[in-house]
Amino acid sequence: MRQQGCGPSARRGDNALLFTRLPCPPVPRQLALFTLLLSALPGLAGAAGAAAPVHPAQALVQRSVDAMRSDPDASRRHAEEALKLLAQQPEADLEVRARVQLCDYFSERDAALAAAQVKAARARLPQARRAGLQAGLLGCEAEIEEYKGNYGAALTLFDQAVQTAEAQHDGEMLADVLYQRGYLRGVQGDYAAGLADLRRARLTYERLGMAARAVTTFNGIAILYNRLGDHAQARHYFEQTLRAQTADGSKREVAVTRHNLGRVYENLKLWDKARDEFEATLDLSRQLDYARGEAYALRGLASVRNAEGEPAAALGLLQLAELLQKRVPDERLRAQILLQRGVALRQLKRPAEALPALEDALEIFRKADSLQETAATQQALAATQADAGDWKAAYDTHAQYTQTLERWLRNQLDQRFATLKVEFDTSAKERENVLLLRENAATENALAQARRASRLQVAVIVLAGALLVALGLLALHQRRHGRLMSRLALTDELTGLPNRRDVLGRLQALLAERRTRPCAAVIIDLDHFKSINDDFGHLVGDEMLKAVAEVLRAAVPEPACVGRLGGEEFIAVLPDTGEAQALQASETIREKIQALDASRWMPGTRQVTASLGVAVSRPGEDDLTSMLHRADEALYRAKAGGRNRVFAQAA
Repeated sequence: MRQQGCGPSARRGDNALLFTRLPCPPVPRQLALFTLLLSALPGLAGAAGAAAPVHPAQALVQRSVDAMRSDPDASRRHAEEALKLLAQQPEADLEVRARVQLCDYFSERDAALAAAQVKAARARLPQARRAGLQAGLLGCEAEIEEYKGNYGAALTLFDQAVQTAEAQHDGEMLADVLYQRGYLRGVQGDYAAGLADLRRARLTYERLGMAARAVTTFNGIAILYNRLGDHAQARHYFEQTLRAQTADGSKREVAVTRHNLGRVYENLKLWDKARDEFEATLDLSRQLDYARGEAYALRGLASVRNAEGEPAAALGLLQLAELLQKRVPDERLRAQILLQRGVALRQLKRPAEALPALEDALEIFRKADSLQETAATQQALAATQADAGDWKAAYDTHAQYTQTLERWLRNQLDQRFATLKVEFDTSAKERENVLLLRENAATENALAQARRASRLQVAVIVLAGALLVALGLLALHQRRHGRLMSRLALTDELTGLPNRRDVLGRLQALLAERRTRPCAAVIIDLDHFKSINDDFGHLVGDEMLKAVAEVLRAAVPEPACVGRLGGEEFIAVLPDTGEAQALQASETIREKIQALDASRWMPGTRQVTASLGVAVSRPGEDDLTSMLHRADEALYRAKAGGRNRVFAQAA
C-alpha cells in the first residue's frame, strides 16, 4: 500500500502491511535548477528555438503516481498505457519510472511479475539520465525479497540502495529507501537504527519541500514505537497521520493507518476499539479490492474473537484470510494467520491440529528474527503441547519462550536508551538546520550588500575575506561535528567498546568478502549478571561491565575486534580463524574474565564468570543472521551445560 504522491507510503503495518516507494519527477531541486540553466544557455547565446516538447507518456506516469494512493489498479493501467507510448517514442527515464511503478504494484501481488519489471527497467537504466533511479530499483528488489521472508537479503539490498542514492546525491530516492529500510530494521528489533532512518527520511523530505510526504514518515515512526512498547506515542503518531490522510482523501492509506491503529489497541487489549479499527480497514480494503488489506483486517478481527473466547468465529475469519493470503507474496502475513489459527484450535480442544500451524508460524518468525512474535508463538505452542500431553516438549518450548522473552525485553530496554539518543540527535540536527538557514540568509544578505558596494573595491575584498573565513570555520566545525557524531554512533557509551552496529558491521563485511579462510564469532554472556545488579546495585553492575570490557580489549588483539551487543552480552569477531583457534581464544577469554578481581566492587570471594558460544563461518555460505544464530545456539548450550564454559556450534 503506497502513501501519497510519489514517495514511500505507510503500506507497512506493524505486521507488514508494507509501504513502498513511488517514483517521482526524476530530478532533485539542485539538479532541476542546473538543468534549467543549461536549457537557457542557447537563448543566452542568441540561438532561437522552441522549448523541448513534453513527452506524451509523462502525464500518464504522473497520473500513475497520483492514483496509487486512492486506486492502485488505475495506477497500474496508467503505467501500462505509458509503456505503450514509450515503445513508439522511447525515453529511458520515463520508462524506468513507469516500470518502478509497476514493480511497486506487483511486489505485493505477484513476485514474478515484479521481478520482470525490475529486469526490464535494468535493461534501460544505462540510457537514463537520472542515475539515482538505480536506488529505486534496488529498493523494489529488496521489497520482493522481504515479502518472501528473506530479510537478510532485503536488508543488504536496502543498504546498497541507500549507498547508491547518497553517491548520486539523489535526495528523493534517498528518503524513499531510508523509509523502507527503517521499517525493516524495526521488524528485526533494531529500533534505534530504524528510527534514525525514518527521522532522516523525514528531514530529507522537508528539506526538499515535500511536506506531504514527510507526514507519511510519522506512520513508520509510530509502528516502531508500537513494537517498542510505547503504545501511547504510537497512537499519537497514527492519529496525527490519519487526520492528514482523511483530509487528503487517500482511502487506501487511511485503511493502512487504521489497521496500524488497531494493532495498537490489540497490544493494549482494548478489544472493542481494536475491532472498530479492523472492521473499518476491512470495509475500505473491500471497496478498493485490496487483498492484502482484507487479509490483515481479517487476521486482526480473528485475534479479537480469540481474545473474547470465540474461537469458532475466529476460525471462520481466518479461513477467509488464508484464501486472500494465497494471492499475495507475504510470509509474515501467513505466519500471523497461522498463529491465530493455532490459538483458536487450542481453545477448541483440537491440539493435534493446532500444533502444525504453530510450528510453521514459529519457523517463519525465527527466520525473520522477530523476537516479539517468536516469543508469542512459543508461548502458545508450549501450552498446546501441554494440552496434547507432551510434557517434555512443552517444558523445552517454554524454556525457549522464557529465553526469547528475556532477549526481547533486554533488547527493548537497550533500544529505548538508544532511541532517546536518536531523538536527541535529531532534535539537535533540526536546531542546527534552523541556525544554518539563518546563517545562509545572513550570508546572502552580506553578498547583496557587497554587490551594491561593488565600486568600493577595498570593502569588497574585506567582505569576501570575512565570508571565506566564516565559511572555513563553519566547514571545520561541521567536519569536527561529523567526526564526533560518527564516533558516538559506533561506540558503546558505557564501556567505550564498538557498539552492536559497528561490530556486527565488521562481521558482515568479513562474510561479504567471501574469503577462503573462515572467520569466527564468539558471543560472551556474563553469568548471573542480574543477581549482581540486584544484590549490589546497577552502579556496581556498570563498573563490572567496564572492567570486563578492559579484559576483553586486552584479550582480543587486532585485527580481531570485540564489541558490546547490549546488556551483559559482548561479541568477539576473529578473522581468518578456524574452530580450534577460536576455541583456544575463547578459553583464554573465559579464563581472564574468571581471573578478574571483583572484590573491590563485591565483598567476599565472589567470582565473575562468563559463558561463550562460538560459531565458525562456512566461507561463501554464511550471512550475518546465520552466524549469529549459530553462535547464540552455542551460547545457549554453554548456559545449559552449567555456565562458565565454551561451546562451539557445529558448522
